[in-house]
Amino acid sequence: MSASAVHSLWTIAADPIPKIGAPKIEYGQLSPTLIVVGAAVVGVLIEAVVPRKSRYYAQVFVAVVALVASFAAVVALAAGGYATTKSGIAAMGAIAVDGPALFLQGTILLAALVGLFTFAERRLDPAAHGNRVDSFAAQAASVPGSDSEKAAVKAGFTTTEVFPLLMFAVAGMLVFPAANDLLTLFIALEVFSLPLYLMCALARRKRLMSQEAAVKYFLLGAFASAFTLFGIALLYGYAGSVSYGVIAQVVDGTVADVNPALADTMGNDALLLVGAAMIVMGLLFKVGAVPFHMWTPDVYQGAPTPVTGFMAAATKVAAFGALLRILYVVLPGLRWDWRPVMWGVAIITMLGGAIVAITQTDIKRLLAYSSIAHAGFILAGVIAATPSGVSSVLFYLAAYSFVTIGAFAVVTLVRDAGGEATHLSKWAGLGRRSPLVAAVFAVFLLAFAGIPLTSGFAGKFAVFKAAAEGGAGALVVVGVISSAIAAFFYIRVIVLMFFSEPNPEGPTVAVPSPLTITAIGVGVAVTLMLGVAPQYFLDLAGQAGVFVR
Repeated sequence: MSASAVHSLWTIAADPIPKIGAPKIEYGQLSPTLIVVGAAVVGVLIEAVVPRKSRYYAQVFVAVVALVASFAAVVALAAGGYATTKSGIAAMGAIAVDGPALFLQGTILLAALVGLFTFAERRLDPAAHGNRVDSFAAQAASVPGSDSEKAAVKAGFTTTEVFPLLMFAVAGMLVFPAANDLLTLFIALEVFSLPLYLMCALARRKRLMSQEAAVKYFLLGAFASAFTLFGIALLYGYAGSVSYGVIAQVVDGTVADVNPALADTMGNDALLLVGAAMIVMGLLFKVGAVPFHMWTPDVYQGAPTPVTGFMAAATKVAAFGALLRILYVVLPGLRWDWRPVMWGVAIITMLGGAIVAITQTDIKRLLAYSSIAHAGFILAGVIAATPSGVSSVLFYLAAYSFVTIGAFAVVTLVRDAGGEATHLSKWAGLGRRSPLVAAVFAVFLLAFAGIPLTSGFAGKFAVFKAAAEGGAGALVVVGVISSAIAAFFYIRVIVLMFFSEPNPEGPTVAVPSPLTITAIGVGVAVTLMLGVAPQYFLDLAGQAGVFVR
């Protein structure tokens, strides 16, 4: 190399290098998520430094305070106008702070708070070796039935790690419906999925069934995540960006400055259609829509019941929020392509969930198929593709989540020598043995069935009305038929509880602590309040129904 060439290198290097700009993060707008992440980290530290006897109380305290503070932050943001006039994109384009995001985050936080009370319940099982026990394995790492597990039970260990795991899951769920680029969406998906896979394996009773449920959920969830990631790669190849706004502009053909290197791929609709289909497939897996529902009954049955209740409520809220944002913000230009597919998915989901539920003999599996049918009803609102469609879905998700957590909290109370008595035959005559518990469960079942004066009726009415106005009248007819089929098996359980003779060696109803009583009480109160006077909450959902782009 000549001296002049070397010299020219020096002079180029001596030029001032442009500075890398510091990221601009709006901490105030991200505060709901940051509070929950902070609590999760504190929970991990509690496991490391606090003595075993005090951990349970410390973890419950930290989790409750964080969820309440985070909800207060959401309310403050909404009151400050971030749901309407001030809504915008925060964290350098990664997170949207708008009406739907704040409404869904508030719903997730309240559902998590009520779910947390069922996690913290320690009075349902008889005290083992003089120690109070909860729904979770004494020592999750030990092999079921092994000496180390017996020693852990005898020592009165409790798995307090579920509380930081719950907080990490909630943090991921808060980001998921608010994500404004595909990478943030994927990271949020993994952040809330991994703790759920773990928590599904932690049941104190029926350990092997619980671990089997977790493995099924993990394998199928990893499969769905891979589809999502591959779809993200294809959409990035199509649009040259992972940002929702940019992809939407490329889809609409309104993008201003086209990079010459991308000009060829931007015209390639195969990348767009396959990529969009894969991402939507990953989200439909999370909401449990047919044909991506196969994990739902096994996981709901095998997981510890508090986890099932939390997962059934909060995951649906987060996943439907993300699905709405993808379809309404990124792919409105593809409406003619995605609507017919969603029609098909909604119809088979409503009918499939309702028809298969009739054959179930286990109460948790029955509620699982019922949740699949509800995913179909919510999809009817998604398909409307109108502002009233968005607000009806938001309202339905809020109503559904409290009914679900309340119903699973009641399931934890009906017990026999082997733990929870989930077989339907054991519930015969429950109304005579424990009228109050049976009456509360009947209220939840009637709400699931969509009987007037319950939140289920108001939610279904809103969703079906939006679908009919959006030109999906045939879908409403299928929805009403599915609701009628579903009403049969809900009312069959009520008849079984109140009009059958109790079995002499049937299960007992545990007397819970104030924690579970609160969870069930909140469920009943919200169910009746949203059923009798839904207008305020429908208006709230209506105001929150506009996405920022």
